[in-house]
Amino acid sequence: MKQGFRFSLSVTVVVLAICYIYLTTIFIYIDRWFGLMTSPGIMNAVVFTGVAAMCVFNYTVAVFMDPGKVPSTYMPDIEDSDNPVHEIKRKGGDLRYCQKCTRYKPPRAHHCRVCKRCVLRMDHHCIWINNCVGHANYKVFFIFVVYAVIACIYALVLLVGSLAIDSEEDEQESGSSLRTAYVISGLLLVPLSVALSVLLGWHIYLVLQNKTTIEYHEGVRAMWLAEKGGNVYSHPYDLGAYENLVTVLGPNIFTWVSQHVGEKDPFFITCTKKT
Repeated sequence: MKQGFRFSLSVTVVVLAICYIYLTTIFIYIDRWFGLMTSPGIMNAVVFTGVAAMCVFNYTVAVFMDPGKVPSTYMPDIEDSDNPVHEIKRKGGDLRYCQKCTRYKPPRAHHCRVCKRCVLRMDHHCIWINNCVGHANYKVFFIFVVYAVIACIYALVLLVGSLAIDSEEDEQESGSSLRTAYVISGLLLVPLSVALSVLLGWHIYLVLQNKTTIEYHEGVRAMWLAEKGGNVYSHPYDLGAYENLVTVLGPNIFTWVSQHVGEKDPFFITCTKKT
């Protein structure tokens, strides 16, 4: 896990949004559509609570888990040319060395200006978890996004359903506070559903390609330079779609949507290139 608790406004906003969506979905939309004490109401409440619980759990782990720091004892083996950890900088012939951390960097590690340290297989620094997304917490971040998309779409369907069957008598009795709850929820759920779905699609693409967001942008430039020189660019860490999935989500398909960390060595996962 990561270091102790640090207050973050963005994380607080996310927590408040999750609480608001959960409470309004359970006690307003499900209750008004099915009745909270009916069989359909209980079933929907249980299922939505389960999805929300998985979403909160993975979000919490993503916030507090260390994304993957470079071991202080790490040194590249410059004599072993076949060692996948041996990698040189794009410019010049020097080994990858971080001037800010004053230590060598393994392949795919990058220095985060916010966290002020190098992160293994760094994808990006996410303000919404107040943490880097890297080797150690990428899977839980990915799973969080999956459950967040499911929860938002589920809540949006329940909102629309409860609104659609709302009778005129119920509307007169509901008052302005209930209408306000519907408006606020709609303003939250619609953009969240769209944004998170786009984010999920983007990371599915990255997982299937075994790329990080940083590597994608680096690859665009590398592809342009390769085409300019008459060559064909190939991402060096692409092992094939299934192997890429296994590398990120683990070898057991039944743990792909749960927070289960595999037993593979971090350097194997972050540094293995295709042969």
